[in-house]
Amino acid sequence: MGKYKIPSLTTDIFIFDNNFNFILIKRKNDPFKNYWALPGGFVDYGECVEDAAIREAKEETSIDVKLENLINIYSKPDRDPRGHTISIVYSAKGNLEDRKANDDACDIGIFNKDELSKVNIAFDHEKIIKDCLINVKNKF
Repeated sequence: MGKYKIPSLTTDIFIFDNNFNFILIKRKNDPFKNYWALPGGFVDYGECVEDAAIREAKEETSIDVKLENLINIYSKPDRDPRGHTISIVYSAKGNLEDRKANDDACDIGIFNKDELSKVNIAFDHEKIIKDCLINVKNKF
């Protein structure tokens, strides 16, 4: 059997409150250092995606989350400059007041949809955030 290139698997988490405010982290590292992004990261070998989402949310934001919905899967091969990366995105609820930047985050903020155009957003996260807002508003 020949060798196959396999895409990396990540998860991103849209943590929001009842007013549809949401958390973004400021990235500590490249790519997109100092850009705002959804909390998330790589799924570890042997780890289910849901557990990875909960772990990454806690590592980067210090917030304990409850996953609400699967939003979508994003898989364009050029969406991450590090290589072909597939992201599985969840919405989640958590206490935004517990936020504290950790791990790959150098800052953390609470945003709303009107503020997206005022900040630099990493990767394809602006599109993902807009998809999340539509999804969560339709569910509540």
